[in-house]
Amino acid sequence: MPPAAHGTAAPRFALVAGEASGDLLAGHLLDALRQRWPGLEAVGIGGAEMAARGFEAWWPVEKLSVRGYLEVLARLPELLRLRRRLGDRLLAERPDLFIGVDAPDFNFDLEVRLRTAGVRTLHFVSPSFWAWRPEKLAKLRRAADHVLCLFPFEPELLAEAGIAATYVGHPLASAIPLVPDRAAARHALGIPDGVPVVALLPGSRAAEVEHLAGRFLRAAARISQAQADVRFLLPAVPHLLARVETAVRASGLGPAVTVLRGQSHAALAACDVTLIASGTATLEAALFKRPMVIAYAMPRLSYRLMRRQRQLPWVGLPNVLCAPRAWLRRPTGMTAWQAADRPDAPFVVPELLQDAATPEALARAVLDWLAAPAKMAALEARFRDLHEELRRDTARLATDAIETLLAR
Repeated sequence: MPPAAHGTAAPRFALVAGEASGDLLAGHLLDALRQRWPGLEAVGIGGAEMAARGFEAWWPVEKLSVRGYLEVLARLPELLRLRRRLGDRLLAERPDLFIGVDAPDFNFDLEVRLRTAGVRTLHFVSPSFWAWRPEKLAKLRRAADHVLCLFPFEPELLAEAGIAATYVGHPLASAIPLVPDRAAARHALGIPDGVPVVALLPGSRAAEVEHLAGRFLRAAARISQAQADVRFLLPAVPHLLARVETAVRASGLGPAVTVLRGQSHAALAACDVTLIASGTATLEAALFKRPMVIAYAMPRLSYRLMRRQRQLPWVGLPNVLCAPRAWLRRPTGMTAWQAADRPDAPFVVPELLQDAATPEALARAVLDWLAAPAKMAALEARFRDLHEELRRDTARLATDAIETLLAR
């Protein structure tokens, strides 16, 4: 398909999202794009959220949903073949703009190839170079004509590296209400008022569920032993629903756990505390103003390799975004390991990673929240401030930047 003539026809966009969170972000972006260009065409790799906006998925998002060095290595030949086939097709069809939605390990090399061949490229979601793997900046500079940033401090840091960027706010900050309706969410899920509720969110990838679901359920069993009236909600993405249900049956928790098909936002709106895997879901929990315990675990070698790349003391977005801005820059003369291990780092929510994420420790951290209503109220106020900082007219800011890029 030849490129559209700008100003005379709706543009054709190609998008690639690499996991459930990227699919959600891309869905919000497609809403904004269709407001600006009602007749646009959008193709590439995506999931259910994108499909609901008329996106034509050549491959499903699950093809790219993999995390960790060892897990990627096992599927590397398949992923490389997919990227080559996708690149060949995009070069043949020449979209007006390619939009890589996060997934930098897959998208950056694809963007470099397309941009070198004259296809405009936009990267939506700056890689977390300020947290780990700062070498990604050099590749991003070659990959993207422009970057849309979700967080307010990122454009300045990118400009220092010679990368054009625009802060557009976070789409989730507009999609999630400033004051979530907990009573309505509980009514919809059949949960009586006054019953303490813990949402268990072990992740949307198969590897995350494998390494975290069992720990979370064993933690839930310990919480139930300490406080028998606690109810648990466990949202599962559709393609992992059967695996999650099997784990719940094996846990012996019975009716104390309700498995939901999707509905993570309903679970976060209804809960008092969430036990949650590190990732975009932790930001969603913060926007729902919920106290949380952040956990993560992966194969030991993968964790050791990733830990060497860390630049900050935190992995959870709520801790990063609530930290003083000065903490996002490594002090002169300090190594990455020293910056990541600073003992005076301020945490607004606890993080339990790898060996520290034992069922006993997870349960204790959740119970600490349930026993501290004043601390929970203070955190809710801090998260409301964060919500207002991230709440921008994302649709206008993003499409203005894209229109400017298309007009070049």
